[in-house]
Amino acid sequence: MKSLLKRTSWILPVAVLLFACGGEKKKETVVAEATPASTTKTLDIEKPQLTFGFIKLTDMAPLAIAKEKGFFEDEGLFVSVEAQSNWKNVLDRVIDGQLDGSHMLAGQPIAAGAGFGRQAELVTPFSMDLNGNGITVSNDVWSKMKPNVPKGADGKPIHPIKAEALKPVIDEYKNSGKAFKMGMVFPVSTHNYEIRYWLAAAGIHPGMYTADNVQGQIDAEVLLSVTPPPQMPATLEAGTIYGYCVGEPWNQQAVFKGIGVPVTTNYDIWKNNPEKVFVMTKKFVDENPNTAIAVTKALIRAGKWLDEPGNRAEAVKILSMSQYVGAERLYWQTL
Repeated sequence: MKSLLKRTSWILPVAVLLFACGGEKKKETVVAEATPASTTKTLDIEKPQLTFGFIKLTDMAPLAIAKEKGFFEDEGLFVSVEAQSNWKNVLDRVIDGQLDGSHMLAGQPIAAGAGFGRQAELVTPFSMDLNGNGITVSNDVWSKMKPNVPKGADGKPIHPIKAEALKPVIDEYKNSGKAFKMGMVFPVSTHNYEIRYWLAAAGIHPGMYTADNVQGQIDAEVLLSVTPPPQMPATLEAGTIYGYCVGEPWNQQAVFKGIGVPVTTNYDIWKNNPEKVFVMTKKFVDENPNTAIAVTKALIRAGKWLDEPGNRAEAVKILSMSQYVGAERLYWQTL
């Protein structure tokens, strides 16, 4: 995966940002923004007016922070940031030039380069985060899983919870003639790979793909289907699916709405996996090289700002705005 990501980064270096998740302990102070505006050298910007897209997820944070903290403006950029309905729409609008760039799944530029779905040459100048996904099941499914989960001396479930605990539940559904259905966000998402790995590691067949059948449901014991991230909790609550793999804050929303239980995170499935990237077309970067560099500089500053624990409260306030992720601020306090 790492080598494939490098192949899509033809123009600019990838900056991997961890949002202060683990690692050495940092000082609990708010530091000055990564590079003061007074020391920033403004490039000759070819296209100062830009429109970027995103899906309502925590890991769109660098875009929101770069805009709200003035990092884009410091680089001579005037950026509009617009929420999109789903990952296919994001990809199509970037390829068609309706968006100058966007928050995307790490697998999307790779798939586009390979001609899976739409063929396109895309550039990933900036990696937005690592990990950040979880697998959540409905309350009813959890009540049936729980007796199968090993407990610690304190009586609490031992984490990470393996899919072995889910297998008897799936068998129960099968014996009653019901398909067991779960959601993920896109065929080339890490979410799809992670939930399939989690299931398969317990001997649960997640389904196969073929050239003629791209649904990935051949011989499946669990039917996996695509649901846009913000719609996951409502789809679970409606009973359309019985569990899902998604990024935050949509696992925590299930907890606070009292409709589901997160059972594992993707850190326990694929440690430090590439999750989201910022993407532009190769054509855009070739025609606007200074603009692409300026965008990347602003996003790096935003990532460094986000990596400071002392900035978390302000980040929560910004991401809770309706034009960004918009989930109730209470959810964010747990992330």
